[in-house]
Amino acid sequence: MPRGIHKLTDTGIRAEKAAGRHSDGGGLYLNVTSTGTKSWLFMWVRDGKRREMGLGSYPALGLSKARAKATELREAVEAGRDPIAEKRQKPEKTFGECATDYIDLNKGSTKNKAGWSNSKHIQQWENTLKDYCTAITDKPVSKVTSDDIHALLLPIWTEKPETASRLRGRIERVMAYAIAHKICPGPNPALWRGNLKERLPARPAKRLQQHHAAMPYADVPAFMVELAKRPGMAARALELTILNALRSNEVLGARWDEFDLKAAIWTIPPERMKARVEHVVPLSDRALAIVKAIAEVRTGPLLFPTTKDRNKPVSNMVMLMLLRRMKRDDITAHGFRSSFRDWCGDQTSFPREVAEAALAHKVGNEVEQAYRRGSALAKRSKLMQAWANYCFSPVKKAEGNNLVLLARTREGAA
Repeated sequence: MPRGIHKLTDTGIRAEKAAGRHSDGGGLYLNVTSTGTKSWLFMWVRDGKRREMGLGSYPALGLSKARAKATELREAVEAGRDPIAEKRQKPEKTFGECATDYIDLNKGSTKNKAGWSNSKHIQQWENTLKDYCTAITDKPVSKVTSDDIHALLLPIWTEKPETASRLRGRIERVMAYAIAHKICPGPNPALWRGNLKERLPARPAKRLQQHHAAMPYADVPAFMVELAKRPGMAARALELTILNALRSNEVLGARWDEFDLKAAIWTIPPERMKARVEHVVPLSDRALAIVKAIAEVRTGPLLFPTTKDRNKPVSNMVMLMLLRRMKRDDITAHGFRSSFRDWCGDQTSFPREVAEAALAHKVGNEVEQAYRRGSALAKRSKLMQAWANYCFSPVKKAEGNNLVLLARTREGAA
């Protein structure tokens, strides 16, 4: 180790206010400006001339990493190399390369609630940036400007407002990634406030939010009678969706290792939930009977696999097509969650937080959620049984009517 090295400390750096260059030894300096901003410099002498190279700002680049960089640069200088020339020769990453790196970084992340473990979401990211960013894909990321992004957004800003907003947000995150990794300097050219907000035209007033088409809960029992008469896995999947107040993808992606049939419990892991939080579903008598009937014709790890690949779940289109065959274009599978919630509020005395927990919605802070977790399952079990009883109240004798048809309809998802 060179003499007089590692003079600075983290505590001292944080407290340092004197403008100037403060030596850590070995050519590494902390540069403090008159405004208080701090950055790192590496300095050396070549052919009698002093050379200096910026390493990055503090605290984004901490003391230990700055020292590691300085060690690499000292070795390069001692070997007769020119660090500045080498940096110039290294090709800068393009926007497209940074976009790919950012997507790869987040694939499969269970901590990211935006759905990065969902293949459909990843595909949407890739398609959006591929379809709309061709003008900057091969451009060095540091050369991407606010003008470039404005030019991309303007043609679709009012015609495709949702797409344009998502595009801007995704470009902003890719640029933030590049800035954080010191590939390009800030500020972020895709920022909204104080930047693109002032350059893009105002949009027409927003339309009222469109909710998923839902069936009035009073009509659910009659619908369940008709649904129970239909053979096929799509009908059973829709029944489970309605009875458990789940999202369609949560049902269609169900795996056998998620079920404890003796305890009548279905535990959906975080990576399959929208909120990335494990959801425990107490199965009603009817829901349990459906699952047991499907188990009799089980062929792989999934409850609802495709006919070609038993390890791949069927498309979420199967429920939509079933509803179309039933001539019910006026409703959606997702809408039955609203039917369930309205029924809870209008027809039962179950607490609001129990109904929200059944929908896998967060209620209260983390402390409240942890406190309720133990007793909520027992209460939700009673709630889901009451919902199942209500769904089949006009046809109590019909329970199980169609389950025997599963075996001979297993070859088709319809």
